[in-house]
Amino acid sequence: MKLVKQVTWSPPAPRRMLSFLCLAATVASSVGSARSEDLSTLAGTWSLVSAYEIQPDGTRTTNYGEHPTGLLMVDGSGRYSIQIFKLGRPMFASGDKTVGRPDEYRAALVGISTHIGKVTIDRSRHQLVFDVEAASFPNWEGKRQVRDFTYQDGVLSYAVPPTASGNGSTAYSVWRRVQNTHPTASIEPAAESKPIRSNRAYSALLG
Repeated sequence: MKLVKQVTWSPPAPRRMLSFLCLAATVASSVGSARSEDLSTLAGTWSLVSAYEIQPDGTRTTNYGEHPTGLLMVDGSGRYSIQIFKLGRPMFASGDKTVGRPDEYRAALVGISTHIGKVTIDRSRHQLVFDVEAASFPNWEGKRQVRDFTYQDGVLSYAVPPTASGNGSTAYSVWRRVQNTHPTASIEPAAESKPIRSNRAYSALLG
């Protein structure tokens, strides 16, 4: 009859366990820090990749067409300007933007999204916080708009929740950072100008 040796597991010594816990905490902290540092700043220019909506029933729609255009520009202090446009919106038949048909006004307004203000990154919640000062949708003016975001390989994507869209849909905007290929031009100091002699002093030199 073959005897089977019973192996029992005993927990590691307290010192080893403490070292293990410290190592695990360090790894977790590193992962969290990497995630929060993925998007260290929004400063710069971003070009729109796509913009679309997911309806409550799961269908995908877009107010801006399949190939919208837009820019998100943020300065070093967080002041921003954002514009999204649907290309090919119908022109006003009258040629006057103050004289349009209801369908022309609807297409002109629904096919754009613009706002300006101050934006910050909430790294603890992985959210963008827009403090809107002025917007094409006046209901946003003077309000704080919060967006969950993802960022990978220079591509930023954030979601506009149903509470902000007002129609139950969740809208998504996808942006790519524009690389600055033009080095900042150095501004040479102006050449020191020589003082201009008065006519009297000039005449004295001649005469």
